[in-house]
Amino acid sequence: MPQQPLIERSFLEKLERLTIHWQQSFAGIVGGHNSSRFSGPGQEFLDHRHFHQGDDLRAINWRAYLRLEKLFLKMFQVEPRVPVRLLLDVSLSMTNGSPSKFDYARKLAAALCYVALVRLDTISIQPFAGTLLDPFPCSGGRHRFAPVMNFLMGLQPQGRTNYFEVARRFVSNNTQRGLLIIISDYLDDSDCSKPIQYMADFGHEVLLVHLWAEEDRTPPWTGELDLEDVETGAQLQISLDDEARQAYTEAFDNFARELQELAMRNGGRYVGLPVSTPIEEAVFGPLARTKAVVG
Repeated sequence: MPQQPLIERSFLEKLERLTIHWQQSFAGIVGGHNSSRFSGPGQEFLDHRHFHQGDDLRAINWRAYLRLEKLFLKMFQVEPRVPVRLLLDVSLSMTNGSPSKFDYARKLAAALCYVALVRLDTISIQPFAGTLLDPFPCSGGRHRFAPVMNFLMGLQPQGRTNYFEVARRFVSNNTQRGLLIIISDYLDDSDCSKPIQYMADFGHEVLLVHLWAEEDRTPPWTGELDLEDVETGAQLQISLDDEARQAYTEAFDNFARELQELAMRNGGRYVGLPVSTPIEEAVFGPLARTKAVVG
């Protein structure tokens, strides 16, 4: 039996009018859909500056020269094609939930990639768990979406999360600053905030998409429980009552707020999504409200 597509054609048609939006200004290749105030060739006039040897003669304002007998260079608004990199958590903790966080993350990644392809932006999918896995570059228009779907559908959950190793390799492999989208549950034995801060410190704008299953935030169980960590196999015996469940939920909400504060402190954005949220609602609701995507 053939696999069902990650997202339906009717949803893709609605994505046509969206654009992935970044907030910072980056030096990049001419093109793209987010304006920046760098000077250079473009469509919208910005200012003049004095001509210097080596400047492009085609940008000289010859009318000003005829009036003033001085050479001025016309400056225009540049729209740099900023690299967009999507880190996709494929660790075993992402298998929790119904639908699983893993499946939800792949659908969200597919939607964002389609938006980028339609707008001729360049986006790279980088799966990760204990380390960065091989990237999958996406570019060239909507007709290149089928390979993206095949890549995402071929991914399998694996291993345990190691944000320190992921951040180290990411910074080493990506020297050009850009928009960094991380889709993850952010569950790591170590603190994930320091590695994320490390990536932001290198000039990358972060968009943290935080996924959780309902049981991640509100455990549905009470009594004596035997728990096993899906990534490490470690086992733990606990007693869970209503008070402990409430304390757990409060701790989860505090963790989500810390992620949000981390993103905003670095000029980035945070979107929290329970996997019970329909994908279409997630894109046109929380993601649109943070202007991660704009129409």
